[in-house]
Amino acid sequence: MVKTSAPGRICLFGEHQDYLHLPVITAAINLRITVSGTPRNDRLFTIDLPDISKSERFQIPPDGKELSYVKKRDYFRSVFNVLRRFGAGFDKGWDCRVESAIPINSGTSSSSALCVAWARFLTKVSARQKPEFPDPAFIGRIAYLSEVREFGEPGGMMDQNASALGGVLYQAFEQPLRLKKIPVHLGTFVLGDSRQPKDTMAILTRVKFEVLEALKKIKTRDAQFKLESASPGEINAYKAFLSGSQLQVLQGALLNRDITQQALKMFKTKPFNASLFSNLLNAHHSILSGNLNISTPTIDRMLRAAMDAGARGGKINGSGGGGCMFVYAPAHPHKIAEAIEREGGRAYILKVDEGVR
Repeated sequence: MVKTSAPGRICLFGEHQDYLHLPVITAAINLRITVSGTPRNDRLFTIDLPDISKSERFQIPPDGKELSYVKKRDYFRSVFNVLRRFGAGFDKGWDCRVESAIPINSGTSSSSALCVAWARFLTKVSARQKPEFPDPAFIGRIAYLSEVREFGEPGGMMDQNASALGGVLYQAFEQPLRLKKIPVHLGTFVLGDSRQPKDTMAILTRVKFEVLEALKKIKTRDAQFKLESASPGEINAYKAFLSGSQLQVLQGALLNRDITQQALKMFKTKPFNASLFSNLLNAHHSILSGNLNISTPTIDRMLRAAMDAGARGGKINGSGGGGCMFVYAPAHPHKIAEAIEREGGRAYILKVDEGVR
């Protein structure tokens, strides 16, 4: 049997920044998705998905041919296709089983973790091995290409890198890509799933479109304007030709950029400042809620209840419009989890975890 697993993630700082090529800081969490499989004597892949009472199957196509996609976001086939383009080869099928402890469609990157775990499984069982196949950074890239680029989705590569490399990770998306582990022990978090379904693609498209349209308008008048270095105050000089929503989300992007840089500086300073960490989480949520308008009344109630129960700081997690929030809870996590569940959420007590294995 071959078995691989990959973690979900929380975004500590830089939510809605990766697709703008601005840095983020993520943390892998100890809710994982597992792929296990045994070899067959033919060219058929079967995939049992007991968590959602479904299954999938496909035949290995001849060399030079690719699998056709049969549904939107057909990740099992897309990862297979992308890996074959990178030199993987398969001469026999496998009976596979996929099981997950990551909440689905809740902002904790269950789909990215699936692509990461599946990519590592396929590189492990490939009949043709290449030196980069075990490299977590390579696995993250394959997962990104398979999940985002293959289907023309609006997301970035934050989630796939976070799941593949694990730990607390600083990700800077300029060329070349910089991925740097942050050696810090953060202790316990509590994740709260609001159980509110969310439309990730709609939220991503709305926020990304508003920011990119604002940047386009500014650069027609000021070609030297750079999102990486502009100050939030500078944006007011352009408000005459930006819509109210464009101005709002662009200012939010710059404020979130600055909070992420403050957080990076904080992580580099010893000893770890838990109070500053908590305050930065709260400030980040305030911008996500106020400027980007991605929080919900339920998420906000869960955050308030968690704070009243002793949490230090917290924010919405993921694209927003529903899904999850999390709080920093180095003490009394069970009490905080109970407070979240009294507000109708489902709570998970978390620690930072390693990447794909």
